[in-house]
Amino acid sequence: MTSIDIPTSYETFNLKDIQISHHPSGAPEATPVVIFTLNRPEKHNAFTPQMADSLTQAYKLVHVDPRVKVVVLTGAGRMFCAGSDLDIGFGNGQGRAVDFRDIGGRVALAMHRCHKPTIVAMNGSAVGVGMTMTLPAAVRYTSYLLFLVSEVLSSLSRICHGKSKYGFVFTRRGLTIESCASYFLPRLVGFSRAMQLITTGGVFPPTSQHFGDLFTETLSDAGKILPRGLELAQEIAENVSPLASSMSRALMWEGAESPEAAHLLESRVFHHMIGQRDYQEGVRSFLEKRKPRFESDLRETSSPTYPWWPEVDISREASVSKHKL
Repeated sequence: MTSIDIPTSYETFNLKDIQISHHPSGAPEATPVVIFTLNRPEKHNAFTPQMADSLTQAYKLVHVDPRVKVVVLTGAGRMFCAGSDLDIGFGNGQGRAVDFRDIGGRVALAMHRCHKPTIVAMNGSAVGVGMTMTLPAAVRYTSYLLFLVSEVLSSLSRICHGKSKYGFVFTRRGLTIESCASYFLPRLVGFSRAMQLITTGGVFPPTSQHFGDLFTETLSDAGKILPRGLELAQEIAENVSPLASSMSRALMWEGAESPEAAHLLESRVFHHMIGQRDYQEGVRSFLEKRKPRFESDLRETSSPTYPWWPEVDISREASVSKHKL
């Protein structure tokens, strides 16, 4: 088993293009709620390979850190994420397609595989990978008031006043969707809405019916987005078993093929959970009318049948080294 060294403080842990904060800020050690901030405000937090590497590393750290229970993801400045930085691009398309791994997909998988839930506080507009990378999150908050927003349909350098907009603009850039969106988006908004969002590549206000229930809340004041996300994160950290939450979200994403298959799988996991300390503490704290103190180590107490799906190898295919016969 590979070991990972987790930092005492995430606030002193430097990662390119993102910033990690404790909640409350300035705490000397990691707190139950940590904030990941996309930190390229001068570029409207346009997504880069370095940002992808940093987010992937950050999620791997909090995944194994028992001190962290919830992640809040937000953006610096007045926009959440303007999609990929087109000044950098995606390369020239050379090399074998079988060896390519899209950077948004790496982040989406890291978020999805993390035991700790993510709440996305979308403090402004988001398009492209700025939308798709958030799909594995547990909750998304956004705002709809007037903001200084990038006119992302044209270029990152044009600025205009308008309502915060959200969309999956890939087809308008001559690209297909990524970040595992073909899996997550239809499950979140339904196939009909997903088909229209992807086929048109349009951008819409968060209250548009095109998004269905994708956004948990849309607030009128963008300044309240992060505080609202932190409020919910703190509530989860104080009251919810990380083990039960992680297992329950995994069951939801499993998408069993029938009610009977769901019943059998849920029964096995439920049986396992009954024997865990978190169940005993949850009942005891309820009867004693106090907040629970859940302390189960998710790496050691997850169901023995977890993961219950066939693991897919996403590593690149090995190449043959040249040698003399």
